[in-house]
Amino acid sequence: MGWMMGGSGFGFGTLGLMGSILNLVVTVGLLVLIVLSVVWLARSLGLGGGARSARVLAGTSLPREILQSRYARGEITREQYQGMLSDLS
Repeated sequence: MGWMMGGSGFGFGTLGLMGSILNLVVTVGLLVLIVLSVVWLARSLGLGGGARSARVLAGTSLPREILQSRYARGEITREQYQGMLSDLS
């Protein structure tokens, strides 16, 4: 009949103040775990940060990388590549 006297239903109700503290710790721990999991997943998928993303945001080295990629794919000749590279410098 003790369960009918206002227990919380989470299993910690009979522990009083200690149960409330334990419930708070478990809840905060689960929230932290969820946030860390989302951050880890975002970084694993390449959605957050990384050196390349920082370079793109800062605008450094990106034009040279594009130029090198175009030259490597054969889209531009050596003369064009060297001319454009000198323009970037």
